[in-house]
Amino acid sequence: MKRTGRWLALLAVSLIALAGCVEKETGGGAGAGKEARGDIRIEVVTHGTAADPFWSVVKNGVDKAAKDMGVEVNYRAPDTFDVVEIQRNLDSAIATQPDGIALTVVDPDALGDTVRKAVDQGIPVVVLNTGQADWEELGALAYVGQTEFEAGVGAGERMADEGVTNALCFNHEQGNVALDQRCDGFEEGLGGSVKQIAIDGTDPTAAQNGIETALRQNPDANGMLTLGPQGAEPALKALGSSDGEITFGTFDLGPSILKAVSGGKILFAIDQQQYLQGYLPIVILTNYVQYGVAPVGEVRTGPAFVTKDNAERILKLSEQGFR
Repeated sequence: MKRTGRWLALLAVSLIALAGCVEKETGGGAGAGKEARGDIRIEVVTHGTAADPFWSVVKNGVDKAAKDMGVEVNYRAPDTFDVVEIQRNLDSAIATQPDGIALTVVDPDALGDTVRKAVDQGIPVVVLNTGQADWEELGALAYVGQTEFEAGVGAGERMADEGVTNALCFNHEQGNVALDQRCDGFEEGLGGSVKQIAIDGTDPTAAQNGIETALRQNPDANGMLTLGPQGAEPALKALGSSDGEITFGTFDLGPSILKAVSGGKILFAIDQQQYLQGYLPIVILTNYVQYGVAPVGEVRTGPAFVTKDNAERILKLSEQGFR
């Protein structure tokens, strides 16, 4: 296990152990001073839609942490990716005056002032998954997730090692700053030509058609990157009908993606361990409310690269909703 992996595992164990030590607040904490965890209520507000298998794993982490910590958690997500609906969900969450909020900052310009409003009202905030560049400026306690630009750089470097010089980067969720960062990092890491192309992640057929069209219009492309299952799964179908040879990598996991990695159809899948992105913010906020303690800085859950060598070992956990 890498040093960062060992640190993350130790952090999770330490936080859980601390949460189970005593039930009375010991004084000096910056939280609400709750005596029993059953009185603690946390709101989770994300941009992840129900149709995205990535976010079902995040929610599994949220639900397990709520059970382990013995706290009440309310999870809010839009039906489709919609910044206005996300804004409304965050306003509604703040209006309930919870003991803490875990959230994604998918659009800092649109959501930043509302996040600051929560902090100004004394509600502790943990940012997860999206918002790594902005969480400190917004006054959040911590960020739990991967560094998106650096993950993109790693993807580009791996593609370059395979001889890719001309690549396509498919963005299935326009307006999500994290996905822009992934494509930008990919271009830097590849050191070659990268064309960023928007596809409709809410419609698998439209996404597949968009990818097929892009492949026909860019016959010189010898590499492609998708940014999540909503792009990767249509891409697999698109490549099945493509005559050309193209090196394919993706962000995030899922059973069909892992099977494709194991079978050599996808070079790699970037794992950001989204289960921990749901789980750890609940643990952090529970301990902060009770004891006034929180990690200092970012808790990085990725990136880690899944390849043909280790995909089979991870597949069973993905099918169970943990990876």
